Amino acid sequence: MKKVLTILAVLVLLALIVVGVGNWLLTDDDVDGPGPGKPTSPPAPEAQNPPGCVDVEVLAAPGTWESKADDDPLAPHANPHSLMLNVTRPLGDEFSPDKVKVWTLPYTAQFRNMNAQHEMSYDDSRNQGFERMKEELRSMHEKCPATSFILTGFSQGAVITGDLAGEIGNGRGPVPADRVLGVSLIADGRQELDKGKLVGAQGIRGTGAEIALNPVSGLIQPIVPGATMRGPRPDGFGELNDRVNNYCAPADLICDAPADLGNALVRAKDLVAANAVHAEYATNGKVVEGQTVPEYIVGWARDLINERVQ
Repeated sequence: MKKVLTILAVLVLLALIVVGVGNWLLTDDDVDGPGPGKPTSPPAPEAQNPPGCVDVEVLAAPGTWESKADDDPLAPHANPHSLMLNVTRPLGDEFSPDKVKVWTLPYTAQFRNMNAQHEMSYDDSRNQGFERMKEELRSMHEKCPATSFILTGFSQGAVITGDLAGEIGNGRGPVPADRVLGVSLIADGRQELDKGKLVGAQGIRGTGAEIALNPVSGLIQPIVPGATMRGPRPDGFGELNDRVNNYCAPADLICDAPADLGNALVRAKDLVAANAVHAEYATNGKVVEGQTVPEYIVGWARDLINERVQ
């Protein structure tokens, strides 16, 4: 059985490796209200922004090999083919920077593997991205408490964004959940079909690669040193669940990996052969009917921004 699991891990992880080369408060319902004669607390005043704050900040986390730690978050240029540029550029062109800030996560975005031992490990890259995105949210909320946020990410960047959304939705994040207008995750490596909402193509039967490979995480270390397959997000998205959109092309191993290890070898050849779909979200018009996923996200974000911008 261990040999079978190891073969599966190799097949799935080889697909993972090749993917990017070509181009990521608490309310207690049981507490009684004030009894007769007890004073009620006045409602908290609505948050107000000081001059110079934007109404909405859009944060985008690129995928593996689509960012760099020293990239400019306001004018990213690390990879001109980065999928998230198809979201951030249209929004940046459409809205005044006085009203909407468009910020792209600068992080190492690497994935050490047996063919690239010099790269930063997936764990370190992912953790770096998580902390930088978290700090951007914290800093903006501290300066501009009435600013709302839209979070987006692709692949490794979707894992980072989804992890942050999970923290925020469960009351552990850098901003309150009511400050987040929406979350869009493209090819999330921790995707679960019952968490968030799957937009578009419904032919997904698998799960995120970090979940599918969790049982063999220890066995894959020689192949991808420092890549921990952590399994599902323990608490899901909490309060944000209804505001999280997932996008996944069928047979994309990052978000549609075989959930049943017993059937994995039967499907592995087909999935590996089809894994080019992970690099085609910028042009694939079949995930969301009639448009690409980035085009859909731009329209979705536009609607959220227009409801908020004064």
